Amino acid sequence: MSDAQNHEPNGTEVTVDFIRYRNVLLVQADLGPLLVDYYLHLADHKLRHAPEHDALLKQALVAFTLHGASRPRNEHFAWTLGLQEPRLNLFLAGDNEDCIVAARLFTENVREAPHNVFYGEMMPSRSAEKRRSVVNFEEADIFRAAEAFYTGSEQRLARFFELGDDRYAFLVSHPDCDEAWLRSVDTEEVRTLARTQTLARIERRLYRWHCGCKQSRILNALAPAARADLPGLFGDSELIHVQCPRCAATHTITREAMEAWLDGSARAS
Repeated sequence: MSDAQNHEPNGTEVTVDFIRYRNVLLVQADLGPLLVDYYLHLADHKLRHAPEHDALLKQALVAFTLHGASRPRNEHFAWTLGLQEPRLNLFLAGDNEDCIVAARLFTENVREAPHNVFYGEMMPSRSAEKRRSVVNFEEADIFRAAEAFYTGSEQRLARFFELGDDRYAFLVSHPDCDEAWLRSVDTEEVRTLARTQTLARIERRLYRWHCGCKQSRILNALAPAARADLPGLFGDSELIHVQCPRCAATHTITREAMEAWLDGSARAS
């Protein structure tokens, strides 16, 4: 086996093809391995969701990963979906430079609103300014919500499909798209596109579940509140438990560690 093969990164393969004569991008994958990593993350951090909430977050993670694979390689992106029934927020973050995704849901302090709201954020690179789009949607169906986001924000027609056995596909229009075909294609047709359409492979990417949260990042995030009122932050305890806002992993922060971090920051500045 070559060195290149030995050092190929791990991840779930997502393929991107262009459907010639239809001018449609096809993104598809068996996302089973990525979803296994997501459920292992939940188990590792003793996180449990109501079944109906879990189904929504799983569907969002699928749509988000396929969406990410259709975007440029250097892009960073995030979705926040505010649902009213059930009342919860879904948050997803992605990084196309490293091909990683993470997600979590919030059920507490969710704002009541007249509509479900979809917030999409994108940065062309790590140092670029963030761009945000906001679209309302009606159904508590994340695939339909993502399609509404593409229609309202991207001004493009998009379709998401569940093909069975953790296989999914995403079709999105390009200039001069055959929109009549894209609107009419059904799940069975999508399963057979390799036989019925002319596909041109663009690329393959390997996506993995990874947040990157660690104690140093949590300490840095807590630093402003700790500088303002360290006793108020910790109260009578010598430690606090903090959930990562991106993946809900729990981090234990001791007062001693927080004081050392503040001291180091003061010296560095």
